[in-house]
Amino acid sequence: MAAPTISAAQAVGEYLQSPDDLAKVAAFRKKLEKEKASIDARLRSGVKEQLDATRDGLRKLFGTRNNVQTIKDEMETVDRMCSDPQYVVSTFDQISRVSMVHRNFEQTEEMVNNLLEMNSKLELLERMLAEDSNDILGPAPHLLRIHFQLNRLEAFRNQTMHQAKKSSADTRNTLTRWFEQLTSLIEAFDQYVLELARNILPIVRAGNPDVIVRLMKVVEMEAREDEKAIAIKLVKKAGKMDAASKFRSMQANARVIKHYRSKVIKCITDSIQAKFDEVYAANERNPTGFLDDLVFIYKDLIRIESDVVPCFPPSYDIWQTYVREYHKALNKSITRLVKSEPEASVLLTLHAWIKEYKKSMRELGIAPEWLEPPLLEGKEQSLIEDYLQLIIKKLDEWSENLMKTEVAAFTAREEPPEVNSDGLYTTSGTVIFLDMVNQQVDLALDSGQGLVLSRAIEEVNRVMRSIQDRWVKLVDTEYKKYTEKPEETPGGLVEYCIALANDQIKSADFTEALSARIEPLVSEKYRVTIHDKLNDALDGYLDVAKKYTQTLINIIFHDLKPAIKQLFGPTWYDGTHAQIIETMRDYLSDYQAYLNESLFEVLLEDLLDTYLVTYLTAIANGPKLNMPAAADRIRKDIDEAYKFFGTYKKMKELEPQMEVLDQVLSMLEASKSLVFLSYYAFAKVHGPCISFVEALMKARSDLDRSAVSDVMDSIKRKVKDDNITDPPEPTIMKKIVIQSALSRFLVRT
Repeated sequence: MAAPTISAAQAVGEYLQSPDDLAKVAAFRKKLEKEKASIDARLRSGVKEQLDATRDGLRKLFGTRNNVQTIKDEMETVDRMCSDPQYVVSTFDQISRVSMVHRNFEQTEEMVNNLLEMNSKLELLERMLAEDSNDILGPAPHLLRIHFQLNRLEAFRNQTMHQAKKSSADTRNTLTRWFEQLTSLIEAFDQYVLELARNILPIVRAGNPDVIVRLMKVVEMEAREDEKAIAIKLVKKAGKMDAASKFRSMQANARVIKHYRSKVIKCITDSIQAKFDEVYAANERNPTGFLDDLVFIYKDLIRIESDVVPCFPPSYDIWQTYVREYHKALNKSITRLVKSEPEASVLLTLHAWIKEYKKSMRELGIAPEWLEPPLLEGKEQSLIEDYLQLIIKKLDEWSENLMKTEVAAFTAREEPPEVNSDGLYTTSGTVIFLDMVNQQVDLALDSGQGLVLSRAIEEVNRVMRSIQDRWVKLVDTEYKKYTEKPEETPGGLVEYCIALANDQIKSADFTEALSARIEPLVSEKYRVTIHDKLNDALDGYLDVAKKYTQTLINIIFHDLKPAIKQLFGPTWYDGTHAQIIETMRDYLSDYQAYLNESLFEVLLEDLLDTYLVTYLTAIANGPKLNMPAAADRIRKDIDEAYKFFGTYKKMKELEPQMEVLDQVLSMLEASKSLVFLSYYAFAKVHGPCISFVEALMKARSDLDRSAVSDVMDSIKRKVKDDNITDPPEPTIMKKIVIQSALSRFLVRT
């Protein structure tokens, strides 16, 4: 920390602190002069020392510069003398020629000796190579020795053949034949080296990692020789060369570049791909087994990192190479698997496997950038979409094939429908279809994704609805043929309609159970969609079932058309209504035996409604009723209807429905003055129904036109006075259609 600066006034103030100190001023001055003199002396001494040191340094610097210049001049002189020996040494040309002649003599002698010794060396090398090659996973004790000898013999061959380029063709051909055995052995050794490269991991697993170390020594040595040859060739192209360089250039030109390093890497790559291809071929018909067997990837990589990587020079970065090549081979294999269009379950298994693969590679500490390209181009989520599309495709294919078979059986009706364990008619196609749906839904559940399940249910709904529509149209077509061209229509329409109706209930039960099974397994987001779609399909089955029961009723009343046409005509008084009852009884007997109990109850309700509508419509639109005989006949008809429907329904349930006939009979039997009382009881339930009541009154033979007019006037007043309106819920009277006079006439004629 710097000392604080003191001003002159402060310094003087320290000495003159009282008036008495003024007497000491002379003493203070002498003291300060002595201190100043001492400081000046020290400063002069220090400045002198610094000047002397600086002067000495400058002298040394100038001396060094002179020495450097002298050395530079001497080096230039040496360089001039060395660069042009011909001018320095007068006999340089002679020395150069003698040197070349001597070198040629040495080379010739060496060539002759090598040629004489080559065959014996080759035989020995062939035996050693055969021993090592017979056990590719073995210790390969002769590898380095074989390579060393072959390398020397190869250099000798290359140099000899290069020198013989200017020789005659015969000479070159002779040399080629002479070196054939060597060439074959070199090729065999090259193949052996590459085969070792293809089996690096098996060799390590066999306990011979030192073989890989020796292999890499061979590869590295050949790589250095390749680099030297390439470098000398480049120098030759670039500029001047002395005699020694020219000789080395001749050796470089003679060498065949081997590229061992790139070939070894390629063999490693090929061996990895071959391993994947082998596993894939072994499981070609079992894709799931292929994915299970891919566990070898992790085992191999762990062994490679621990035992193979130390055998390679660091410059190879062999760990990254192996990881990248395993990943690329894996990507090719699973891409091939996806293109083979496997089952949906395989796509799901593959999706889960890829997730596990990524997790395992992270656990192995492998950098994500090594795993390029991404598996399936990073679109593994598309497997789920493919999975879903495959489910849809299977649903469409199977349902279409099933419908073709079922439609053909339905239209031909050569055999009666099957009877299930409950004794009810059914078709085999429904069971197959429901099993198919169950299977596909289970596959969607296996995905573990609510979206997949939701979309699968949407497709199930689409297929179910499509099948329902096709069956409805087909039954309508067959019923139309039955009514219009009965002679061309095969029998059994009733039985098959019963079977189809039963199947709709079975399908509805299945759909309800399916909804209950899967809805708790998904989140609220998808639960609503699944619930709505399955409910829609369920409602469709129930609607179609009701459609079929209505068709069964239509068949009954189609057969009853002649009898219905006679209602309230002359023959009706003889009891033709009993024929209608017996016909319905016969049909219901068959229906009850083979139709689902719940459906039979629905059919019975609809049959009763249809009967009532038919009977009431016939009264309102029929001919004049001969009273009181007509009333007696109607009463008997009602009794017959009660007895018939009473065999299937409880009386307390039947009476409210049949009550309308009793009310109509009451209006027919009532006197002119009391009709309005019977009408009032009728109108309270069914509303005014003026047109129907007027037609009923006109049909009575005991009322003339004036009487009918009076009755209707009183009824209309009653309606107005009591403000009688239609009931909140429509009754059966809403289904009664009153024909005009012209329409009645045309019907009768």
